[in-house]
Amino acid sequence: MQTVTSKDGTTIAFDRTGTGPAVIALSGGPLDRTADAPVASLLAPHFTVYTYDRRGRGDSGDTQPYALDREFEDLEALIAEAGGSVFFYGSSGGGVLGLEAAARGLGITRLAMWEPPYVVDDSRPPVPDDYARRLSQMLAEGRRGDMVELFFTEAVGLPMEFVAQLRSSPFWGSMEDLAHSLIYDAALMGDFSMPAERIASVSVPTLVIDGGLTPWLHNSAEAVARTLPNARRAALEGQPHNVAPEAITPVLIEYFSQAGA
Repeated sequence: MQTVTSKDGTTIAFDRTGTGPAVIALSGGPLDRTADAPVASLLAPHFTVYTYDRRGRGDSGDTQPYALDREFEDLEALIAEAGGSVFFYGSSGGGVLGLEAAARGLGITRLAMWEPPYVVDDSRPPVPDDYARRLSQMLAEGRRGDMVELFFTEAVGLPMEFVAQLRSSPFWGSMEDLAHSLIYDAALMGDFSMPAERIASVSVPTLVIDGGLTPWLHNSAEAVARTLPNARRAALEGQPHNVAPEAITPVLIEYFSQAGA
């Protein structure tokens, strides 16, 4: 583990592995940098891969009060550590953070996104307007497990019976530990609609990938790719939202390797 210091003094923890051009890999949801280790290990023979704990997660600090702008200052500090410019791969909400960072002009020269979770049509129910408020109320009441359940049912759209089974899984406890970060994710996503004007301002080459199994995520990927001025599409048919590292990394290696061609 290594660290960088963000603009507000918060310590941001990261791991670095491999050699070659710099790539940052970031997952979404209530996860820390260990979730990105499998992808990092497969990319490492080709790239120098950085995985990091967003503030409030893992070994990173959590200076209060939280503000979304701090997330981009954290990422900017890591990009500076990586040499000032990077390729960026983001899965789910991690892809949204990367896209927003590119819109803000951070040093991302090539972007890849897996299934950005915007709700762009009626292929799924909308995320309730009070989603973020309910998360905050549950946190105040110490109901971390209910926060994770709310995330999976209302934001991800999983059936309640499936989430009930997840609550007995061995990894549920680690998600409860990071449940407060779901409030930070809610700040990033807003009302979960696609911010078309900001996306249209992102000129860096972007690869938008999905697995085709979940209609609303497929439709989101299509909408993002149509809106970006310099986008390409790819599909990994049959891959779930929790995409297998061995499925996604060959696509990423090919795409990022083209940058020097």
